[in-house]
Amino acid sequence: MSETRTLRLNDLKLPLDHSEADLRRAVVAALGVSDAEISDISVFKRSYDARKKTAILLIYSLDVSLSEAARARVLAAHPESTKILPSPDTTYKFVAHAPEGFPLAGQQRPVIIGFGPCGILAALILAQMGLKPIVLERGQNVRIRTQDTWGLWRKQTLNTESNVQFGEGGAGTFSDGKLWSQIQDKHHYGRKVLTEFVKAGAPEEIQYVSKPHIGTFKLVGMVEKIRAEIIALGGEIRFGSRVEKLLREDGRVTGVRLVSGEILHSRHVVLAIGHSARDTFQMLLDEGVYIEPKPFSIGFRIEHPQSVIDKARFGPNAGNPILGAADYKLVHHGKNQRSVYSFCMCPGGTVVAATSEPGRVVTNGMSQYSRNERNANAAIVVGIDPARDYPGHVLAGIDLQRELESRAYELGGGDYIAPAQLVGDFLRNVPSSQLGSVEPSYKPGVRLCNLADVLPAFAIDAIREAIPEFNKQIAGFAMNDAILTGVETRTSSPISIKRNTDNLQSVNTAGLYPAGEGAGYAGGILSAAVDGIKVAEAVAKDLLG
Repeated sequence: MSETRTLRLNDLKLPLDHSEADLRRAVVAALGVSDAEISDISVFKRSYDARKKTAILLIYSLDVSLSEAARARVLAAHPESTKILPSPDTTYKFVAHAPEGFPLAGQQRPVIIGFGPCGILAALILAQMGLKPIVLERGQNVRIRTQDTWGLWRKQTLNTESNVQFGEGGAGTFSDGKLWSQIQDKHHYGRKVLTEFVKAGAPEEIQYVSKPHIGTFKLVGMVEKIRAEIIALGGEIRFGSRVEKLLREDGRVTGVRLVSGEILHSRHVVLAIGHSARDTFQMLLDEGVYIEPKPFSIGFRIEHPQSVIDKARFGPNAGNPILGAADYKLVHHGKNQRSVYSFCMCPGGTVVAATSEPGRVVTNGMSQYSRNERNANAAIVVGIDPARDYPGHVLAGIDLQRELESRAYELGGGDYIAPAQLVGDFLRNVPSSQLGSVEPSYKPGVRLCNLADVLPAFAIDAIREAIPEFNKQIAGFAMNDAILTGVETRTSSPISIKRNTDNLQSVNTAGLYPAGEGAGYAGGILSAAVDGIKVAEAVAKDLLG
């Protein structure tokens, strides 16, 4: 398709059951051209409007290839239109390329700490620019890590260095694999991420569906292929390599020391450490790197039958393969001035044990690509603020997380069993004694109790108020037998490692690039990967002048 002959047609609405011929006829009518003048139609984005459940609409953004004369005629007829535009160029443009033979005498290779979505894309972009990064990942490769994670879920054996939080692929590996974000992306970095994921084996549909996802099993294979490309381009990836000390001199990073005692010298270090690297946060603070506390959220996982959510969202169209398993996004502003919202909704998924420290219980959600498990789950969380809820030292948010996670461990009876309660009992403030129709999916298992004993009173009050309000939007949300499992504390990083807006370096440590979710600059796989591209570009510009 020739880009100069392509138009972007936005906001084209068609019935859920339309045919390819219906779509083509709609394009002809919208553009005012003949069918013969169209040589190709490709889907750039597809979403849906389910506000009227009996007449759900698909909404398209299409790239339409026309003859040059037809294209010029259409643009002239719609000079001010936001619906019909020249198709933008979304191809990725590298900001620099290393000289042949990099590193040359006196040059040092960039170092990346962490190999989650941010670290992976930072390493890939640097490798594609010829800069041969060295990646240090404290956890194990994704295959070994998966076995270690199952060790917790099946045998209650926690490996503190290889788990849901630590290891190749990051925390997003054991999630729904969501690949959408609300970030501003005028440079189309997100498109670069999706293109690389498809090249590594992700379904091509992630490039056009409105809420793309991959799921854990597909992510595993993708991560391995991207790792292989980085290595083939001269990059180096070291697993089981935890950074013990950041080396600084005169306000500039000079390298890192590993727990093994090995020292790597580098004047360009990317911090892509994720939101649970608590010991690393402490080390950075001790070394003088500027850090601020930031808001995060706490709450529970809630599970309903997926069929209840499908019916509430799609009505008679529930089960349509184009729509798939239904999701939701809910927000409630409580009387006590607390905001309650759904987070990391996983259609047709499971609740998983996600702790990285012994003697603590943490929940998270995950789905496979098929999203065909019996239950839907999401976090229902309450926003908290450092000035209001955990004043004190910079890492006080971590202290609060640990306190709640330890409380959940004790209430669950130990051995990583999670405390749980039926929604009806939670709303009535009575302990649950037996399960109803919804079977909790959390492994290693749950112990029924009163979850009011886990979170602060303000959070319990806000969630109790929010659930009946959410029921007005999602019929069945407040059903008696739905199950709550605690606790959800790792919604985002409790700290922000501040960086300059121009060169993306730490405000007080030159050459250090705080990045991704752990540093407070992302909130999910796609936004973390996009931030990885941004810092890779910043490193390349500084390194190559």
